[in-house]
Amino acid sequence: MKNKRRLGFTTSFPVEVAFAAGLEPIDLNNIFLEGDSALHIRKAELKGFPRTICSWIKGNYAAALAADLDEVVGVVQGDCSNGASLTAMLADSGLPVWHFSYPQERTYIALDAEIRKLEDHWEVSRDKVLKVKMRLDQIRQKLVQLDEWTWQERLVSGKENHLWLVNSSDFKGDPDRFEQELDTFMRDAAQRDPIPTKLRCAYLGVPPIYRDIYDRVQEQGADVLFNEVQRQFAMPALLTDIVDQYLAYTYPYSVSERLADILPQLEKRRIDAVLSYTQSFCHLQIDNILLKKHINLPFLTLEGDQPEDLDSRTLLRLESFFEVHG
Repeated sequence: MKNKRRLGFTTSFPVEVAFAAGLEPIDLNNIFLEGDSALHIRKAELKGFPRTICSWIKGNYAAALAADLDEVVGVVQGDCSNGASLTAMLADSGLPVWHFSYPQERTYIALDAEIRKLEDHWEVSRDKVLKVKMRLDQIRQKLVQLDEWTWQERLVSGKENHLWLVNSSDFKGDPDRFEQELDTFMRDAAQRDPIPTKLRCAYLGVPPIYRDIYDRVQEQGADVLFNEVQRQFAMPALLTDIVDQYLAYTYPYSVSERLADILPQLEKRRIDAVLSYTQSFCHLQIDNILLKKHINLPFLTLEGDQPEDLDSRTLLRLESFFEVHG
């Protein structure tokens, strides 16, 4: 028997509201990739999803139906252009759906109104939400330190950085347990010798669908010292006001906001080369054109489609890139 109502969501949103309402929020992207992801995709395609739709959309659909959820929040503006159609399919399958949008105008008033809709929907006050935010920010502060250990002290690998930051979207549904596991990891990491690396890389774009990309990068003597979007999931600005916090969250907004975050980080972290990941059939492939234009560093675009290890062609491109720039 479930202790809490389980809430699935399609991408990071003000999760503080869900925790304040006593829900167990679950990032559908994480359970899709951690489960039998190939089976999830096949099930979605058997339902009629075309092959030329992003695998994350298909995976999220099937993962949501398999996850014993009570409700789903679909982010229909500020994420995937197919988000509204995904939530329509979930609703048609019998799941209660609520929508959230990151307003295109990116103003305090507009975003505050969206967050208040969530609060009204689950009948929680802003004061209660802010108390939850203070609790989550205690964990986020530790994640900021973990991120610093990745690029300054070199006690944490790029893969470990990715895994911890990407799971801060939902804190695995249990912030207390997440923090306990994080504390154990950081105690162990603090005892390590610094990790050697020949080439300091940045990883830009959505978290990879490739399962082994960080391992293959490390095999070349390089490592990822900046995970752009994963770091954004951890809300590193640590602002007091929840609306300001989600205004500072760059992923849902334009490539200009992303670049305003990326460029200073590349300089501060002394990045040597950039790996920019794009998902097949994703509108963010267009943003990648502007990223490449405005970043004056060796730049390799990697495109992924299915949840699998790097294919031989992509691995060869990666190896050739490091051979030239390593």
